[in-house]
Amino acid sequence: MTTDAPAGPAKNPVPPRRLRRRREFLRAAKNGVRASGRLFTIQMVEQDAAADPAGVDARPRFGLTVTKKVAGAVGRNRIRRRLREALRTGAVSCAGHDAIAGLGARPGQDYVIIARREALNAPFAEIVSQMAEGFGRLQDRRTARGRRNQTERTGVPRDE
Repeated sequence: MTTDAPAGPAKNPVPPRRLRRRREFLRAAKNGVRASGRLFTIQMVEQDAAADPAGVDARPRFGLTVTKKVAGAVGRNRIRRRLREALRTGAVSCAGHDAIAGLGARPGQDYVIIARREALNAPFAEIVSQMAEGFGRLQDRRTARGRRNQTERTGVPRDE
């Protein structure tokens, strides 16, 4: 079997932090912003200070969702491995935080990645590039959402 994933040791041996509880996934779906692509949808929400004892200034956390509609067990596990590897290879140490700075993920955020069937056979480089593009679009939407919310609260648009 051939693979197009990069071989060799990672720059950062610390794996990305994971979302583990159902309520964390549901909070991202309900309160977060989302960006959709051909391979997956990414949801982003601020970390909950009460639920995370490490604090909101900690590394970003990631959750992966691959439903049974996408593929059988073997395909779902392969997609999860590919997405985890894309996160791992994008991991670099940044400003004292182990952020996924190469991809654009920010500290203090929770991300949920919902895979689509196309992620199974897509080239690995495309997975990484779409992940970086999705994280960038989420940051743009979060700032736009903050401006819109400020306008709704005060009735005065924010000066740029």
